[in-house]
Parts: sequence; C-alpha cells; structure tokens
Amino acid sequence: MMKTSILWRAASLVTVALALSSQGRAETVAPTRFDGAINDYTAALDPGGPWHVSGLWSVSLKGDSGRGEFSAALGMVRSENPERAAHAHHVTVSDGDVTPLANGFRISGAAVITSNGNVAGFSGSPVDIQVTGGNTVPFSNVTVTFGGAAAAHFGDQPLHGIVTQRR
Repeated sequence: MMKTSILWRAASLVTVALALSSQGRAETVAPTRFDGAINDYTAALDPGGPWHVSGLWSVSLKGDSGRGEFSAALGMVRSENPERAAHAHHVTVSDGDVTPLANGFRISGAAVITSNGNVAGFSGSPVDIQVTGGNTVPFSNVTVTFGGAAAAHFGDQPLHGIVTQRR
C-alpha cells in the first residue's frame, strides 16, 4: 500500500512538471490582422495650408503567401479651418506585396482610391504601408506613404498612426 501511494505521488508530480514545462514551449501564433487609426497632418502642399488626415485602417496578411490587403477610411480637413474643403477617401490595396522588415513588415501595391465615394483621378497610385514596433510592443505604429499622382494630394511624406488591435 505504501509503495502504491509513493508511486502515485511521484507520477502526479511528473505529470504536473511536464504540463508546466510544455506551456513554456508552446509556440505563439503571429498575428495576421491589424487595425488602427491614422491622425496626422500633411505638409503645406498649397497656399491653403496643411490638411488634417484622420481615420481608421486595417491590414490582413494572407498566411505565408507574401500577400496582404490594406484598407483605410480617411477624412481630410484644412488644419486652419476644419469646415473648409472637408472630404473623405477610401484607400484599398488588394493583393499587395508583403515584405518583412527588421521591426515589422511592409505592404506595397497600387491602391484603389475614392474621393467622396467616387473613383479619384489619382486612383491606381502606389501606396507603401509599414507596420512596425519596438521590443516591448512589436506592432505599434503604422505609416502610409502615397506615391505617383496621389502624392500631389496626400503629400509624399508618411502619414503616421497607431496599431490598436492585433489578432
């Protein structure tokens, strides 16, 4: 009876030790969906002054395919007079190229861009999206940089934002 009790206790301890040690070895799944907000100002592109650009964005990575999708809904108003020339843009990059960076990743591709619900004249311009972070919060920041004809409207400097959710 004593041998059975000692063996039972030893087996229980081994089971608990194995369960606890396997938790430390569990692999974490990298997030494939990111959401956030952009809140920045463009450079003063014309005499009217800079634009305040704000809105929500999302990114979905397509597994290990090297492809991803980006979408943003952005409002733009003049920084000096928010009631002047307010308008909205939707920006979508479908099947963009995903490139790893040392501190995150980049998605790039031609964007479908609307202006107040209509296809914008600069739709099809290249867009570069970078989701990056640091050693404490690996994915914390986003930048969106417009090229081509869209740079004349949004500027050629990155618009900055934050990551609010990683899944």
